[in-house]
Amino acid sequence: MRSRHLLGLEGMPAEDINLILDTAISFKEVLSRRIPKVPTLRGMTIVNLFYEPSTRTRISFELAEKRLSADTVNFSASGSSVSKGETLKDTLQNIEAMKIDMVVIRHSAAGSPHYLTTCCQSIVINAGDGAHEHPTQGLLDIFTMREKYGKIDGLKVVIVGDIKHSRVARSNIWGLLTLGAKVSVCGPPTLLPVEMEKFGIKVFDDLDEALDGVDIVNVLRLQRERQQSGLLPSLREYSRYWGITKERLGKLNENFTIMHPGPMNRGVEISSEVAEGTYSVILPQVTNGVAIRMAVLYLLSGGSRKDPTTGGKVDE
Repeated sequence: MRSRHLLGLEGMPAEDINLILDTAISFKEVLSRRIPKVPTLRGMTIVNLFYEPSTRTRISFELAEKRLSADTVNFSASGSSVSKGETLKDTLQNIEAMKIDMVVIRHSAAGSPHYLTTCCQSIVINAGDGAHEHPTQGLLDIFTMREKYGKIDGLKVVIVGDIKHSRVARSNIWGLLTLGAKVSVCGPPTLLPVEMEKFGIKVFDDLDEALDGVDIVNVLRLQRERQQSGLLPSLREYSRYWGITKERLGKLNENFTIMHPGPMNRGVEISSEVAEGTYSVILPQVTNGVAIRMAVLYLLSGGSRKDPTTGGKVDE
């Protein structure tokens, strides 16, 4: 890869995105083995530095690291010296003094992974920073799309929900546009960023109009705190106007797909019937997340010179 770190998909070349997607294919095969483990990152130490709660992302990264035989250390802000006033910089520099190789960070402050690259020597991977980006979620979503359709170029994708505050939406948008997809977004006017059209994105506040002729619907979790801050009507009204229900699926193309990064608010942004339908790839997204994160860890470790499934050198 051209970059030493993975901070976001904005500006990432299509060649690097495709390299990650192609490498993930090999690692997904590893996950189906009786013993789903390879020695590729044996001897490397990776710290999962999570300042925000997480289930899927944290477990997915930890599993990816263990499947690659790396040594892992999990850090939570609660119960650490952060509660005593220690800064992010001091925390990482103290951990780095214990001789580590990579840091996977999730933080509520946008730009925190980029900041760490200025004050540490380790490889930094962004696992979500504020409302900025969540690059590995974007990659696994794109991988899931390409796995089903065999391509990204020309696909019609609509992202529905709280676009304004969503790091998942931003990573999806940048990655999909780079690979040639036609992207649109839909949600309440109060949750749509201004001037999104200038990036070549169609913006809708009418869900039925947004779904017309679309291949893929990526449904975002409704953050309930937005309703409390006055940015939303009631949850019932949100579900009525922007919830994905079976009745609305008839507007989509025939071979359509429903996605959701999780966790889901069933009955709010998506109905249980839709989430569990045959067209849903919500659980395959989770499986693909481990393969994508294995690919990212492998490539950032210098894996272009190795066989992904053995850790040995590729013949020149």
